[in-house]
Amino acid sequence: MTDDNAIIRFGTDGWRALIARDYTFENIRKVAEAISTYLHDHQLNSQSIIIGYDSRFGSYAFACEVAEVMSSRGIEALISDSIVPTPAVSYNIIQKQAGAGVVITASHNSWEWNGLKFKPSFGGSAPPEVIAEIELLIENPKALNPLMGKKQKSIPAKLVDLRSSYLSNLSQAVNLQLIRESGLSVLVDSMHGAGAGYLRSLLEGGKTQITEIREEQNPIFPNMKQPEPIESNLHPAVELLKKGGYEVAIANDGDADRLGILDENGEYIDTLTIFSLLCLHQLVNKSLTGTIIRSITQSNMINKLAEKYGSTVITTPVGFKFLGPAMMATDAIAAGEESGGYAFRGNIPERDGLLSGLLFLELMAQTGMKVSELVQHLHSEVGDHYYNRLDIDYFNPSAKINLVEVQESSPSSLAGLKIQRKELTDGLLFSLENGYWGLIRPSGTEPLVRIYAEADSPSRVAGILHEMRSLISL
Repeated sequence: MTDDNAIIRFGTDGWRALIARDYTFENIRKVAEAISTYLHDHQLNSQSIIIGYDSRFGSYAFACEVAEVMSSRGIEALISDSIVPTPAVSYNIIQKQAGAGVVITASHNSWEWNGLKFKPSFGGSAPPEVIAEIELLIENPKALNPLMGKKQKSIPAKLVDLRSSYLSNLSQAVNLQLIRESGLSVLVDSMHGAGAGYLRSLLEGGKTQITEIREEQNPIFPNMKQPEPIESNLHPAVELLKKGGYEVAIANDGDADRLGILDENGEYIDTLTIFSLLCLHQLVNKSLTGTIIRSITQSNMINKLAEKYGSTVITTPVGFKFLGPAMMATDAIAAGEESGGYAFRGNIPERDGLLSGLLFLELMAQTGMKVSELVQHLHSEVGDHYYNRLDIDYFNPSAKINLVEVQESSPSSLAGLKIQRKELTDGLLFSLENGYWGLIRPSGTEPLVRIYAEADSPSRVAGILHEMRSLISL
């Protein structure tokens, strides 16, 4: 049953909805019309808009619908001639000096979903004030859209190649020759997503061996809960690594803006450790200085590394709509969030899972270390840190969790660690002794409650998660 009158809300990163229920052509048109009005209101309508799409059901058709609306409003729509990763759209917005960009994608959500990400002219995630303006235009199209009912000079949409320029940019962002000649044996899991073929095309032709799995387009994303590069979704790669012959597995989510890593034994490397290693690479191997931007759910290892190597840290709420602007304002070395999305100086102010994977391979090639050895080296720098996250299905929004009550009724310690501070900041954050922490936070993209913890041992992390879950009775 469709609902074309559903309230359209943008979450942590764009609008997502169930296909054929709320995600319909009618609702896509509403969003596109609001975006076109926003572009006119801000004198951006004379510039083009870049439109990309992923491998999900109907993504190309929905992208064409957006292009048709833009064209009818007198805005030149440049639509990708193939499935493309979200960071490729972001890069092309900057490279082509476009007024904005749209990506038809639901990122890592399961196959039943699709979505739309809006990218302003700087190529990153739209900040909250921009999203609020677009949502207001969606709710009040006749009152606020001066273009409604008025004939505009139509500008035909154009199919364009977004892939080539993005690949060229990636080839200049890392030392490809070093990686190609390192002799690494790399397994790439594209998870049937938009990043399929990109790493292989960049790295083949040298001593390094690239094997890609799940590279074919399949909008059902079989044998995984959703195309998110977390341990539970990477079983095929784990099994191949356990058989031997590979030194690392690189995995990207459905629109290739996130990164997952498995070590040479098939062990999953958590996203906090990955970002810490990538920051260590920037600070030590590349000798960069400056600021690192981290979300509230990122690791305190970042703070320890920054202090040790003369950098500063800024902590933001979850979402690159917060991290991106902070990154641009400070010319930050890097920005990262717990979801596996990382950005780096000199590239786009937005997550790029493919660049992140290349930087990780560059780190391996430059140090000559295995992934497990890199993790050990990181712990020698900052001490032992372990992390995990629980995702709890939560389909009853009318019975919202009252985090204020949870804060007031919570104990003085979690898993034997004293609670030093409780903060209602993008969820309920428990700051624990020794720099460890726990967080309860409703997801901004899915009907989930997420519980996070970082501590000095896996058992302690499990204890913190268990005790926090008991606080919310889910």
